[in-house]
Amino acid sequence: MSDDNERPSRQERGGDGQMDGRDGDDRGGRGGKGKVFFKKKVCKFCVQKLKIDYKEADILRRFITERGKILPRRITGTCAKHQRALALAVKQARIIALLPFVAD
Repeated sequence: MSDDNERPSRQERGGDGQMDGRDGDDRGGRGGKGKVFFKKKVCKFCVQKLKIDYKEADILRRFITERGKILPRRITGTCAKHQRALALAVKQARIIALLPFVAD
């Protein structure tokens, strides 16, 4: 250091010249090759022409978590129209005690 008022340089502080320990990889640290493609999810109710009914608890159970939360569209792949109907059916099934509000 030349002056007491100046900050020490990176080399004088013991730094190795790299920033934050990163190696300059622009892929966010995932270490893959290029873009990741995934299969487009399709709505089960549109494809199989299923009707959403609050009385069919076994079908509705697939669309809620173990803790009782309704799974979002991005996870299940249902379309917006059927997701709204599914949410209503789950709520109706909860009220008449076919599905739990919360986990036991």
